[in-house]
Amino acid sequence: MIKLINIGFGNIVNANRVISIVSPESAPIKRIIQTARDDGLLIDATYGRRTRAVIVTDSGYVILSAIQPETVAHRIDSKDNNIDNIIEE
Repeated sequence: MIKLINIGFGNIVNANRVISIVSPESAPIKRIIQTARDDGLLIDATYGRRTRAVIVTDSGYVILSAIQPETVAHRIDSKDNNIDNIIEE
């Protein structure tokens, strides 16, 4: 079963591929973001807003989101079938 989550502004990520959801403030996370940008593995889903969550996937992609890490984690953990939070197929 594919579990999709909304990470803001209508952007959706496969929750089964997410390894971690972290805050972007620390130097190691900033290095991860820069390395992903250099390697072409960065997806910026912030629509020009401040990055609040960094999502790392098992395929090496790094996704930037403008919503809080706690909100993303709650949406992954939620059992609700609300289309705004989770889409299950």
